[in-house]
Amino acid sequence: MEIQHTPFKPLVDRILKDGKCLEGGILKVDGFINQQIDPNLLKDMSIEIVKRFANYKINKILTIEASGIAPAIMLGFFLNAPVVFAKKKVPSTMENMLTTEVFSFTKQKSYSVCVSKDFLQKDDKILFVDDFLANGNAAKGIIDLVKIVGAELVGMAFLIEKGFQAGGNYLREQNIKVESLAIIDSLDNCEIKIRQ
Repeated sequence: MEIQHTPFKPLVDRILKDGKCLEGGILKVDGFINQQIDPNLLKDMSIEIVKRFANYKINKILTIEASGIAPAIMLGFFLNAPVVFAKKKVPSTMENMLTTEVFSFTKQKSYSVCVSKDFLQKDDKILFVDDFLANGNAAKGIIDLVKIVGAELVGMAFLIEKGFQAGGNYLREQNIKVESLAIIDSLDNCEIKIRQ
């Protein structure tokens, strides 16, 4: 399936400069995205995502803890929309809870993802954002939550997509608008190859 893709050069350059590849198809970007965060790069990536969804009405940003929270907050700031993050542990204080199961490729286990119905409404037009798209399991969980509440999923934005894994194709086949700022074509032999 051929996809239209415009790489976001500042992110591509940074991945090539500071990203690290580990065995098993793991790309580490913890020095600038998901542990130590470069706020200027985060701002620039968020502006780019806003441009790519400029023709869509969005009134809520949704993500999943923890690495999606930083880009979601920046997006919420630029779109003037509240940010909701689904929790990976069911808190004892949450009321009106929506839950679904998600399988984590990184941790090789399933976990419950939950969000309060108080923060997802039927008339919401939702943009989901996350740091990585790989097999798409977190995204599938989010789709479930949005369907349960009857809201509209406007699209999904990812900082980095692993194009050699199935998530991107699956989401696009569901006719979901997917925007990834960088698509990794291969991490074979610990060499980072990015789609241009």
